[in-house]
Amino acid sequence: MDSRQRFFALLEGRPIDRAPLMPITMMFAADQIKANYFQYATDYRVLVEAQIRTAERFDLDFVSCISDPAREAADLGALVRYFDDQPPAFVESEALLADKTALMRLKIPDPLSGGRMQDRVKAAAFFKQKICSEKIVEGWVEGPCALAADLRGINALMLDFYDDPAFIRDLLAFATEVAIVFARAQRDAGVDLMGVGDAASSLIGGATFEEFVLPHHLKLVKQLRSLGLKTRSHICGNTAKICEARASIGYDILDVDSQVPLALARQKMGPKAIILGNIPTVAVMERGTPEDVRRTAAECQRICGRNYIISAGCEVPRATPMENMDALRDYALSLNDSASPPTPAR
Repeated sequence: MDSRQRFFALLEGRPIDRAPLMPITMMFAADQIKANYFQYATDYRVLVEAQIRTAERFDLDFVSCISDPAREAADLGALVRYFDDQPPAFVESEALLADKTALMRLKIPDPLSGGRMQDRVKAAAFFKQKICSEKIVEGWVEGPCALAADLRGINALMLDFYDDPAFIRDLLAFATEVAIVFARAQRDAGVDLMGVGDAASSLIGGATFEEFVLPHHLKLVKQLRSLGLKTRSHICGNTAKICEARASIGYDILDVDSQVPLALARQKMGPKAIILGNIPTVAVMERGTPEDVRRTAAECQRICGRNYIISAGCEVPRATPMENMDALRDYALSLNDSASPPTPAR
């Protein structure tokens, strides 16, 4: 099976030769071509070269347009600080929506208007040109809670859930519409899979997530599917309290970070959910041995069964030893020799 066949067969419940290998690499990927991270995050050609080189070197089944969470917010007018060799960062003390009434004046940006969103759209188109049908091409958007935090500031946003529920609902609705427009532009450029990053959701309680955030994810997934996209939910951090809610939304893939016991996630998400990740990024990928990597990946697959995608719980750290990434690749490739993939956990 090639990467695309493997990926779609897994999602469609057909036989697969092995689990796909899909770790998030950003700073690690930039380092593979000796590019500084400013170049990676601001020039789609650098990002594409780094992703393709990394995918080829480690036999990854996908390439991704992901770089940082400041694409949509920058085009909306948020103050973003750039560094030579680190990801862009928001200046929370000068958040775009420090004055909540400014939300009424915001307009959904045109993803093709020449800003940072268009740079990502160009990356998607360049991927399709460079690799044709060899790998899955993943686009990326900020989820409702994440973009809300980018615009309002994470600390103010957390208080708003209690102090101003009406504002929260309006802000999350606006953020969802931005994601839909941005996703459509990336779909038109050629992506197969849409990642939705919503890390801020890990900071709120389960009841708050279900009341305020979940309805917007339901709308977003419905729209992404109508565009013909496969979908991936990435919420790093401890999401144990929202596992069941996440599984009810309908994402094709659910990322589970290492802070969540994987057996608990499988129990709460059900045997049919396709889980990605859970290998500790620092303790195993960066600081462990190759044997630690292989053993942990095997344990993740044992718990999850067939419906598992091999990956670290979040971004592979840039200081991860090459031999540890080799070990992750070698574990994935070794599954080709198995008589049959593990059956789903019950």
